[in-house]
Amino acid sequence: MSDAAYDLQPDGALEGVAEAAPVRKARVALIKRLADVVSLPSSRVNAFERAITSDLLVEILREASLPERERVSRRVVSLTDIPYELLRVLLHDEITVAGPLLEEAAIPDPELIACILAATPAHRLIIARRRDLSELVVEQLSLTGEPEVLQALLRNRGARFTQGALERVMAASRRDSLLLAQLLRRPELRPSQAYVMFWWCAAEERRIILQRFAVSRDVLQDAATDVFAMAAAEDWGDPLVRKALQFIERRQRNRAAQMRSPFADLDAAVAAAETGMTREIAQEIGYLCGLKPTTTAKIFTDAGGEGLAVLCKSVGLSKPRLLTLWRSMRRPEQTSAGETAPALANTLSVFDLMAVDRAQTVLRYWNWALTSALTPALLQAVREGDEEGFAQYSLPERSAFLALSPQPAR
Repeated sequence: MSDAAYDLQPDGALEGVAEAAPVRKARVALIKRLADVVSLPSSRVNAFERAITSDLLVEILREASLPERERVSRRVVSLTDIPYELLRVLLHDEITVAGPLLEEAAIPDPELIACILAATPAHRLIIARRRDLSELVVEQLSLTGEPEVLQALLRNRGARFTQGALERVMAASRRDSLLLAQLLRRPELRPSQAYVMFWWCAAEERRIILQRFAVSRDVLQDAATDVFAMAAAEDWGDPLVRKALQFIERRQRNRAAQMRSPFADLDAAVAAAETGMTREIAQEIGYLCGLKPTTTAKIFTDAGGEGLAVLCKSVGLSKPRLLTLWRSMRRPEQTSAGETAPALANTLSVFDLMAVDRAQTVLRYWNWALTSALTPALLQAVREGDEEGFAQYSLPERSAFLALSPQPAR
């Protein structure tokens, strides 16, 4: 056979000829050579040559076998500037092809985001584990709501969270308790967010929140000392100033409410509940403690007792008074073995560990966050668990929605 028999033939010229082993070997060899050229340093191949070679390689890869595509992926993974089209084709391929690149390769954020939007959960999980993730990539991953992806993001110390992404994961933690412990370890988490999370946390996470995030207001109180006199001189006419100073001030009990109360003082109101808590007594206790009805209801109906412990410590009620409130709500005091019930033991422990000023900070944030932004529209969304407008809510609205809306099933 002459050499001319190996000349390139037009399409269809070899139709009917079996694709024998030499032809497959040629394809494998060509793919390898093209990948080698693409991987050459810039001192050996210029940008135009690399681009043309990459285009040829991409065209062949579209019809190549999975092992051949996997070999190309492993070959180019160490490049600092993988050609755009080649990178996109490999990233959107099977996970065995895309995986090495997603784990190790230098990939621009737009390509990572395109992969997040178009690829599989397995691709997104590997991206969430990358050593360094920008705010844009983390934001896009948080939008998926995929539990394993969110857990990997929280464990990834190289992931940089925006506050929007963090709040999105917070909302997801209401349905997935596995997110809670990791969320509490994130340095981006703010005290206000932790105080809202408190309401759907278990006892262990609640203790962490109260120990780590319950802060003193000494600096605020020192800074605003003269503002109280100014506000009083204006007859507390500015509602924004009044709300802020209510958060800052040292006094927790409501003197004006005590003057109108049927009880002599707060201790008398608690004592009246000894024979059984009623809605009226609970509301009166709330008024005397300086709380809005929504906050009072949230504390008294909470399944745990930590909120009750925070309330008692904030207003200077003694431990015996805390026990009176516990009994008035018919909460168990002992186990069948005669030991202190775990919920009560935890409540008493929280009461002991909290300082008055720090307990007041937590209580006042709850009172502000749960009530300051309530509107008829938000109340309707809370009742229905409608999250449609969540992203457009203000911070107080988001806090109230998360704390007050029905707890999703886990």
